[in-house]
Amino acid sequence: MWETCSVQLNVRLPRDVAAQAEEVQRTDPEFLSRVVLYGLTRRSIYRHLRERTEALPTPPDTGIAATTS
Repeated sequence: MWETCSVQLNVRLPRDVAAQAEEVQRTDPEFLSRVVLYGLTRRSIYRHLRERTEALPTPPDTGIAATTS
């Protein structure tokens, strides 16, 4: 699929969540890897969309108020 490499992460989590993360790391490290990949992918997409939205030109003010039905 794509080239990969290992990284070492240190995060501070609430104790109960940390215990669950350690358990998952022991029992299913591939799942934990996919969860991190999913989270980072979502963050990347959000940043990309936000930057695109901020780059859009602001429409001129027509002075007409929007109404909703």
